Amino acid sequence: MIGAVVFDLDGVLIQSEEVWDDVRERYTRERGGRYDSEIQRAMMGMSSPEWSSYLHDTAGIPDTPAAINAEVIRRMLAAYEQHLPLIEGAQDAVRRLAGDFALAVASSSNRPLIDAVLRAADLERCFAATVSSEEVAHGKPAPDVYLEAARRLGVEPASCAAVEDSHGGIRSAKAAGMRVIAIPNASYPPDAESLAQADVVLRSLSELTRERVDADV
Repeated sequence: MIGAVVFDLDGVLIQSEEVWDDVRERYTRERGGRYDSEIQRAMMGMSSPEWSSYLHDTAGIPDTPAAINAEVIRRMLAAYEQHLPLIEGAQDAVRRLAGDFALAVASSSNRPLIDAVLRAADLERCFAATVSSEEVAHGKPAPDVYLEAARRLGVEPASCAAVEDSHGGIRSAKAAGMRVIAIPNASYPPDAESLAQADVVLRSLSELTRERVDADV
């Protein structure tokens, strides 16, 4: 029996991967680093300590990881203030499930970004818990962020369904022992091997209903 639903944020509720990509690419190139598709894909799902270190160590940004993280998040918040790229149906899907399940967010985004998005979307009250991967030991695809979300909700991971869009996120939620509902990101789709681990694959948030969350459990 599923008692809780844990949403990823980026790529599930907001179409932010393009924003992250643009912000980090501009910053990396400004600071004389290397940015290409390999760098971009490697960072998907990483926690902020992980990707800021990666940009320093691998992409060649000379600034410290702490400075990299602070500047990227400043630019991300500024971008969201100009335009919040909510995915169509995001607010309806969250509010639809909030009446039947305890809800949480398990995101690779930094805490200020999670809070800013949920506040701007008027969804803060729908979530009983939110977790940033910067608050756990390892980012996705490790299970840490999903395990912590279940802990904060006070439920077993096996009683949770996770809504994910990416290869790292699907693997993370599956490793945590959750039922995985995949809504593949059209811009950055998960690989076939990762997608095969999902219990349910939907085309859009409009299909995310209580029946699809509970089906065949």
